[in-house]
Amino acid sequence: MSVQSFPPVVDERSRILILGSMPGTASLRIQQYYGNPRNHLWAILYGLFADRPPDAGYEDRIAFARSQGIALWDTIAQCEREGSLDSDIRDVVPNDIPGLLRQYPRVKTIVCNGAKSHAELLKHFGHTAEIAERKVLKLPSTSPIPTPKYRGLEERLEAWRIVKEAAET
Repeated sequence: MSVQSFPPVVDERSRILILGSMPGTASLRIQQYYGNPRNHLWAILYGLFADRPPDAGYEDRIAFARSQGIALWDTIAQCEREGSLDSDIRDVVPNDIPGLLRQYPRVKTIVCNGAKSHAELLKHFGHTAEIAERKVLKLPSTSPIPTPKYRGLEERLEAWRIVKEAAET
């Protein structure tokens, strides 16, 4: 099945670009970044920057991310995928990450949410000046699927603390 990403959430305040790979089926269904209520991204961002649970409303979450200088997008614009697993992604068409970075030059840190996002970013754009002149962080996916090293929210939150450090520089 062919799936498409969302437009970026970005503005002139953005300093950090969090790149997913491709929204999962729950997010696509409701047309919201990290719309699966079990995904840890929102809990991580609020844990890092506000030390409180995420706002209930999606627009409030987006406003919160923007107020922290955080932009959201995906490395993949379109692909073929059944279900939500990154391992099932094929026939990738990338988003124009370098073009976005030229338009928003204040973005200095790119955070890849998981290995697939990182691999696709480097495969398509690792050779470009727009990527080379920025800090690129490969962090564990905020997916609710446990891994041997990242069982749940607490382990992921600890790994993502570097994002708050990047926001303060």
